[in-house]
Amino acid sequence: MSVEAMTMENLWQEIQVQLNHHPEPIKGMTTTYAFNLSGDDGGLFGLKIVDGKAETIQGDPGENDCALSLSVKDFKKLLTGNLNATASYMMGKLKVKGSLGHALKLESILKEYSF
Repeated sequence: MSVEAMTMENLWQEIQVQLNHHPEPIKGMTTTYAFNLSGDDGGLFGLKIVDGKAETIQGDPGENDCALSLSVKDFKKLLTGNLNATASYMMGKLKVKGSLGHALKLESILKEYSF
């Protein structure tokens, strides 16, 4: 099933499966991301990475290192490698609270997976 056709619930499950099945890109990381996704099927989500283990959270993940706000459509583009995070940030499509470095690291990590 294509990313565009997946519900956010299924997509977050797939993210967790893929990251845990292929943990090399996230080894040594300890970071929590919060996502505020707008649009159809949007909401609050989280991604917690602790040394090669990923856990997705549906709802507010609480304390985080980096919070990203973007549309569901742009989030799906980010997952598939069709969104440049830097350009989106400059154009105001992506808002980041916390570490911008963590946001850029997330983009490079996601490129290691096939969504």
